[in-house]
Amino acid sequence: MKEKDLLLKSSYYYDLPEELIAQTPVEPRDNSRLLVYHKKSDKIEHKHFYDIVDYLKKGDVLVINNTRVLPARLFGYKDTGAKIEILLQKRLDLKKWEVIAKPFKRLKERTKITFSEKLSCTILEKYDYGSCLIEFDFVGTFEHRLSEVGTMPLPPYIHEKLKDKERYQTVYSKIEGSSAAPTAGLHFTPALLEKIKAKGVEIVEVLLHVGLGTFRPVKEDNILNHDMHSEYIEMSEENAKLLNQAKKEGRRIIAVGTTSVRVLESTADEQGIIHPQKTDTKIFIYPGYKFKVVDGLITNFHLPESTLIMLVAAFLGYDETMRIYNVAVKERYRFFSFGDSNFYINKE
Repeated sequence: MKEKDLLLKSSYYYDLPEELIAQTPVEPRDNSRLLVYHKKSDKIEHKHFYDIVDYLKKGDVLVINNTRVLPARLFGYKDTGAKIEILLQKRLDLKKWEVIAKPFKRLKERTKITFSEKLSCTILEKYDYGSCLIEFDFVGTFEHRLSEVGTMPLPPYIHEKLKDKERYQTVYSKIEGSSAAPTAGLHFTPALLEKIKAKGVEIVEVLLHVGLGTFRPVKEDNILNHDMHSEYIEMSEENAKLLNQAKKEGRRIIAVGTTSVRVLESTADEQGIIHPQKTDTKIFIYPGYKFKVVDGLITNFHLPESTLIMLVAAFLGYDETMRIYNVAVKERYRFFSFGDSNFYINKE
């Protein structure tokens, strides 16, 4: 693949049969399949997620994202009776949010949308890609009103109704603020995490509130023209020290999910030193990017032509990534949010 072709959106397309898009999660969580890829030997193994403990070793640092998904999908009505869907994307202050609204064309600035007797909002400004700035009006606390009327914002390719809302949360989720789950973490169970700790693996929590921009398609043919979505991240001083010490000692840093990758690489300087931060990131990782921190990546299979498959291609190499995806299709792995998992090992 020529360097210029790596900047073309079409280079990241692969053919996926619709029946391989997982509609429901596997039970128990850790019984999903696991594709293990060793970069050094170019070897692929087919396992189950509970086998991941065999590929981790004492001294490894497993980095998880402890964000929790909000019931971020709201259905309301304009004064005319027209139904409007709002998807919360990013909180700006006590009442103001960036959201995605449907149908977008029906909305005008100053339009009021009513969700219940105690919750409504007003459109303040319209942006591109169906997004708006809105201001909520509510009685009591916003969180209480949201819990009453909001529903879980499953990705658009999932058509089955979710029976248990907690199944779209990781078992270690803590801090509410995401519009989508960090799905790489959905495979872990409390028992599996304890088994991993018992092996001498350190588990470090970071925070990235996942925005719905995660699902926004890349529309530009040249990926450099793609406007990356902004997401809020946190790296504590304690965890920055722990990660820097591990790196100094040559221990592996393994990210659970692309969200954890984005936190680690956003908070590291050019020398690979991680700094404590509470900020927003718009980092866009695609082939040519030089990783400063991450040695291993646990992640699900991502959509064709998405920024997430581009991140994987940057981590593994383009040819390796597309070969793995073709193997996964052939082996009938389950894809996307409720699908199977991968463990990509760049450092043995």
